[in-house]
Amino acid sequence: MSTSRRAVLGAAFGGAAAAIVPSTGAHAASWQLKWSPSARSDGLGAFETIEDDRADSHPAGHPHIHPTGDNWRFDMHKVDRDTSDDRQRQEVTGLRTSGSSYLKWTEGQTWRITYSMYIPSSLKATTTFTHIMQMKQPGAGSSPIVVQSLRRVDGKQTIELKIVEGDVLVGRADLDPLHDKWTDVDFQIKIGNGSAGSVRWILKSGSTTVLDKSKTGDTFLADRVRPKWGIYRSLGDTSGSLQDTYLLLTNLRGYQLV
Repeated sequence: MSTSRRAVLGAAFGGAAAAIVPSTGAHAASWQLKWSPSARSDGLGAFETIEDDRADSHPAGHPHIHPTGDNWRFDMHKVDRDTSDDRQRQEVTGLRTSGSSYLKWTEGQTWRITYSMYIPSSLKATTTFTHIMQMKQPGAGSSPIVVQSLRRVDGKQTIELKIVEGDVLVGRADLDPLHDKWTDVDFQIKIGNGSAGSVRWILKSGSTTVLDKSKTGDTFLADRVRPKWGIYRSLGDTSGSLQDTYLLLTNLRGYQLV
């Protein structure tokens, strides 16, 4: 199956966008496009930082993160190790808008990311963590705020989104039907402490809405929130699911509600 993606996401997400824009007094708020990189022209310059084999554990596999045509590709090999050698990490962070500027998501703001991801059947759900998107506070040692994960639940492969504080499950769907095809993601976050924060998570496979879930929860630690994409997984899996694999992303877009 070809992994080239040419579809325009605007039509796919247009209906969802209209449904979530709240009224603010006499004027309706609207999503303003703030970030629209191209893998072909911007490459890895689309991101604030690149975390490619930070421990230099597998030089023969470099680069593990790279643009390929219209997609960004994240390669993960069984031999790859992060700086903590019980896990693996190949991730990018942040939304860069120029050589010296990137977007900063701060408390009280509402942001939205849309993109498409291709999850091959070799990228399996595991009994321990396998994250393919995170929201985090920048800085060493900070805990994740929101995680999109591939997790085995009662032996079944699933994809899920959780707000980490309070272990709030936003939504969960079967992973098997999403393998070896493109899945559209619409992720929205209102940044706030406690009940002031919330997220909405929409997954679409072709014309089918796989899920559309919203939850209130704590989405702010300190400083700012920064998105991360890639493969970040524990080596503690007991299901035998760890393989050489990859993840593709394309058509990344970032919007702010104003």
